[in-house]
Amino acid sequence: MPKLKTHSGAKKRFNLTKSGKVKRAHAFKSHLLNGHGKDTKRKRGLRAGAYADKTNEPAIKRMIPYK
Repeated sequence: MPKLKTHSGAKKRFNLTKSGKVKRAHAFKSHLLNGHGKDTKRKRGLRAGAYADKTNEPAIKRMIPYK
């Protein structure tokens, strides 16, 4: 059987939960964190992870077959 290639970027960015969902980080998290950027409440909400949309899950799972 041939070896499957994974996408190393996807391997770093996504995780599979035990229930089979794809977990990802929030977008727009690292820009304008100090001063006149995002307020503390908004930054706190961006800390937690989020789940990928169900329509994108099959494509993401093909990119990370061994996780």
